Amino acid sequence: MISSRKLKKRDFYLNKLIGFQDTEPVKVITGIRRCGKSSLLKLMVEHLLNTGIAPEQIVEMNFESFEFKKMSAEDLYNYVKERALPDRRMYLFFDEIQRILRWEDTMNSFRVDFDCDIYITGSNAYLLSSEYATYLSGRCVEIKMLPLSFAEFMEFHNFELKTSKSALGGTKAYAYDRNGERYELHEVFDSYMRFGGMPGIADVGLDQEKALTLLDGIYSTVVIRDILERERRRGQRRITDAVLLRKIILFLADNIGSTISVSSIGNTLVNEGLLEDEKRIGAPSTHTVQAYVAALIESYFFYDIKRFDIKGKEFLRTMGKYYIVDIGLRNYLLGFRNRDRGHALENVVYFELLRRGYDVAIGKVGSTEVDFIATKADDKLYVQVTESMNSETVRERELAPLTKINDNYEKIILSLRPGMDASYDGIRSLNLIDWLLSV
Repeated sequence: MISSRKLKKRDFYLNKLIGFQDTEPVKVITGIRRCGKSSLLKLMVEHLLNTGIAPEQIVEMNFESFEFKKMSAEDLYNYVKERALPDRRMYLFFDEIQRILRWEDTMNSFRVDFDCDIYITGSNAYLLSSEYATYLSGRCVEIKMLPLSFAEFMEFHNFELKTSKSALGGTKAYAYDRNGERYELHEVFDSYMRFGGMPGIADVGLDQEKALTLLDGIYSTVVIRDILERERRRGQRRITDAVLLRKIILFLADNIGSTISVSSIGNTLVNEGLLEDEKRIGAPSTHTVQAYVAALIESYFFYDIKRFDIKGKEFLRTMGKYYIVDIGLRNYLLGFRNRDRGHALENVVYFELLRRGYDVAIGKVGSTEVDFIATKADDKLYVQVTESMNSETVRERELAPLTKINDNYEKIILSLRPGMDASYDGIRSLNLIDWLLSV
């Protein structure tokens, strides 16, 4: 068990859980392995204990533990029944519940038979898909958890943000470590872009060899437990070719932010010599590649994003894009080098928009494209991402699609070097790092 004294706060997610405390729906925390779901459950337990809930009202079970490895749905029910207090509300915490066959039947039985508040985690979207969703339809609320944001990365690695007077008379922000050493914000951001946001990195420190070992463990666990093992349990189309799976992962990681169709992936892999030509051995069918890509999305390794025609006001069936859940995992897969910086920055912005509660799409405006249309409730935000706005050519390129949009919603360009002008005809040019920290 993780000591509560060592738990780092994830208040953004914890406050969401607290907001649903003692409500009927099952609280389902989803996300890639090792992004902090287990710690979030423990933070919630800590919150309950601090607010007067007795320890005997809380049942915690982690199904990655050998203690519960061979447990059936009936065993799980009896385990909880033996501990349930007849006159008190029980708080039930089930970590990696997808390892129990027919777990959804047990959750419904708990809801019917006991006065209880249920919290579960899972590392695969299949947890809430197809027939499982039917069981819990209208009876669950999903908390989607991601690796650390840049603001959380600073906190986890003990950097404190302080402002000082600048030579020009304004103020400038710096990051200070626990020893009082001062760093430029871009230096800390470069570390984030290098090591990524997996919480475990904070435990080993910003050391490349240790970080690679940790990321290798995450990668192997996702591939083996959440993709290969999942398919065996599912009893349907099996993803058995671990070599093909890795090649598709490498291809998607190398092409984040690029327009891709699933049907073209197999052909591209053949053309690049990563797969044998079909005349000799048989290239994977589009259906097969689709199944592998779907498994990667279900395990939260990659996220897909659709294109939206802004003028036609409809989603397009044509090629979308993929982003990897953690930029550190990409560096682990492809090597630590400054590749494709623009798309890597896009990757970071995409997940930050998701964290902030937006639904995100790519915007098509005539023959041009807006990196992101971010919408929620009555709010809409158009976002372009580029490394620098110092070049006139780049400015014209980034501004062009935004100037074609004739509504009054906010339009921003995020970059590491925004240039001297803060606004271009109402389109704001913002420092990307400042925007990431403006939570």
